[in-house]
Amino acid sequence: MTETKTARECALIAAKAADSKKATDIMIQEVGTITSMGDFFVIATAANNRQVDAIVEEIEKQLREEAGIKPASREGLEEGTWALLDYGDIVVHVFQPEARDYYRLEDLWNDCPIIDLREAGITDAVYSDRIAKLMGDL
Repeated sequence: MTETKTARECALIAAKAADSKKATDIMIQEVGTITSMGDFFVIATAANNRQVDAIVEEIEKQLREEAGIKPASREGLEEGTWALLDYGDIVVHVFQPEARDYYRLEDLWNDCPIIDLREAGITDAVYSDRIAKLMGDL
């Protein structure tokens, strides 16, 4: 039996899973005080369609194994430029760079706290200049 995890712990698991598949620009935003769409957004960038698929599969696997949860819905996987996994309390977005730059979700929620990825054991995350500026001193 899997121990119940908090939404924050699940967001950290998702971020670590994305990092294990070489995702870049990984962010966790705590959006629960501003929107009813969930408590946390996990946003990551993949280089191509195959990496989008690999990241999504790893996130699903890790959240299933470590937290005992499955997404309520999955979207965008057909095109491969963007994918969404909706777990209720957490929503995971995996973008290719062009789609990430177009949608700029992290800018929409820029008043929300950003979670330090070191909580997930990620110490060497790779960031583009734009995302690095948003991350600030974390």
